[in-house]
Amino acid sequence: MSRSPKIAIASSGLGHVARGIEAWADDLGRALAARGENVILCKGSGTATHPYERVVSCLPRESTSNRRLLKCLPKKGSWRFGLGSGYGIEQTSFAFNLIRVLRRERIDILHVQDPQVAVIAQRARRFGIIRTRTILAHGTEESPDFLRRIEFLQHLAPWHLEAMKDAGVWKPSWTAIPNFIDTDRFSPGASNSLRAELGIPPEALIVLTAAAIKRHHKRIDYLLAEFARLRSALPNLPVWLVVAGGWEASTDELIKEGRQLLGDRVRFLVRFPRERMPDLYRSANLFVLCSLFEMMPIALLEATACGLPCIVNRHPIVEWMTGPGGVPIDMAGPGVLAGTLAEILSDPERRMRQAGAARGHCVANFSEDIVVRQIHSYYREVMGDSHSNTPQPSHHQPCASVS
Repeated sequence: MSRSPKIAIASSGLGHVARGIEAWADDLGRALAARGENVILCKGSGTATHPYERVVSCLPRESTSNRRLLKCLPKKGSWRFGLGSGYGIEQTSFAFNLIRVLRRERIDILHVQDPQVAVIAQRARRFGIIRTRTILAHGTEESPDFLRRIEFLQHLAPWHLEAMKDAGVWKPSWTAIPNFIDTDRFSPGASNSLRAELGIPPEALIVLTAAAIKRHHKRIDYLLAEFARLRSALPNLPVWLVVAGGWEASTDELIKEGRQLLGDRVRFLVRFPRERMPDLYRSANLFVLCSLFEMMPIALLEATACGLPCIVNRHPIVEWMTGPGGVPIDMAGPGVLAGTLAEILSDPERRMRQAGAARGHCVANFSEDIVVRQIHSYYREVMGDSHSNTPQPSHHQPCASVS
């Protein structure tokens, strides 16, 4: 390249929502800026706290204006225009304002995980409104029919790329590059001060999950039931459950349910600040993720980077992510998680071995420097500067192939 590309990382929820998508955007913007790249980070609300940040106004999904508009729009057909949900309205309003920024700052590459933003920006380039090439990092479980519309697509795991090939949906301009984690910031240690803040004894065992507090997908209700089963089987085990995550429509009901089931042995941390998450992981002994399928959850990288053994559902993606630090089990039915918790919490030597293995696997495969180099290489491919016209996939060991 004769010059470095101008890059925009964007997230409509950044500034008012705490999810993996927003964490990904914040981390990638920071990492590129720290390496001297010509980058801006566009966020949907809040304030610009760094020189490379831009606040791009939108109608946040939880705002009164968004809810009013959603009620006024016809239920039939609104989805075709990206207005069928609160998140859709947020993305669409953000995208149209983002296009002004992309045009004004002459951005070469837009990198997003919000799918509707990607589609609108891609269309704007087709109409000659902007010159920006858009990369969608696919973290939202869009259908193959949707993905075939995307020119530049970053799958977050090799498994996803292979699944699309098996579905007959693939383009040579697509690649597979994982999420990354700052393994210096997220690192092993102890945090008794946070335990004291939560009212948990320093000698206690803590089982942690970090996920949106909801039934669907993250299955927090399943986790509560399994933890209650564990407490019933081993009432003298000094174990506490900590559930940290964003607020959802079912959150308040789940908190009530959890307190009824577990009493003082559960702590709910709603919208816990991400800057404090390393200390939260360090306060725990074990991490659990109860979703049956994931795209590539950043929380799992945070947990493994902090040296936590991770119990996950038996699926190639999360098994690839956790490596020897993971404990894959069948979470579809009752009892298996409770039994596994009892087994691992009663074996400190095993926890120590798996903690070291989790940390080593994360550093070797998902640390910031390793993955950002792959992202930067893909940017060169998108700009057409490589000797090859086909973007190269991630150099990580592939997930198991799709059956």
